[in-house]
Amino acid sequence: MPASSTARLQLAGAAILFSTGGAAIKAADFSGWQIAGFRSGVAAVALWLLSREARRSWNGRAVLIGIAYAACLTLFVLANRLTTAANTIFLQSTAPLYLVFLSPWLLKEPIRRQDLGFMAAVGLGLALFFVGVDSPASTAPDPVRGNLLAVASGFFWALTVCGLRWMGAAGGAHGAAAVAVVAGNLIAFLVALPMALPVGNHSPADWGLILYLGVFQIAVAYVLVTRALRSIGALEASLILLIEPVLNPVWAWVFQGERPGLWPLVGGGTILAATAVKGWLDSRSTSAVVRAAELPVEAR
Repeated sequence: MPASSTARLQLAGAAILFSTGGAAIKAADFSGWQIAGFRSGVAAVALWLLSREARRSWNGRAVLIGIAYAACLTLFVLANRLTTAANTIFLQSTAPLYLVFLSPWLLKEPIRRQDLGFMAAVGLGLALFFVGVDSPASTAPDPVRGNLLAVASGFFWALTVCGLRWMGAAGGAHGAAAVAVVAGNLIAFLVALPMALPVGNHSPADWGLILYLGVFQIAVAYVLVTRALRSIGALEASLILLIEPVLNPVWAWVFQGERPGLWPLVGGGTILAATAVKGWLDSRSTSAVVRAAELPVEAR
């Protein structure tokens, strides 16, 4: 099989694994802090074992980026426990909007004319989530607070990407993504641990979900992405990975019977469409700060 075909299958597999996060987080009979901490603890160990880059190139900058990534991971889990999986993934997908604002300040990258249309489209999509807030439900007991946490998760993901670009501009991008991902998961585990104790009694199935989330939904998916990006372009990769936000609410509907509202679906569709168009426009640009293979590309 050609390398590009293998890479596409790896990316599709990674996107499917990433997409199961919302449903698995909702299914596990743990508190949000327990899931956030234990999932990240398992992921840190798994990534350390699976990725050679994660065992070297440690430095203060990569750990600093890991702090932002830890906030992103933790907020994603907490949001999923409070609002729908669809709202969480779509609102976190607004990260490129914050990146447009952060880049001139942190990276001295000017805002381009094409960015203005993207900002308007994502801003419109974001506003639609708050037009008619979903009523509380068993799988989404506090939609307003969950939506706000999901927005914050997207902001910290934008900070993570900014940090990696910052390292790339300084000539220190090699291996930085792997180190930042491991450091972020380790920090998330340590920060969440005090809120996760005491653990209490839980079934083997619940612990199995924690292992699945850490090993497969984060670690294996990340390894698949990094391998695939050696043989496939950034634009095609970003489009294939859009499978994740599409499937994420589908799994929550299948396993939890969760049905997102109309306005969040319209808003999410607007955000994903704007992101796809921006990826295409960016691929035609000659400016690139860091190779696509150095970015973790997925927050979850």
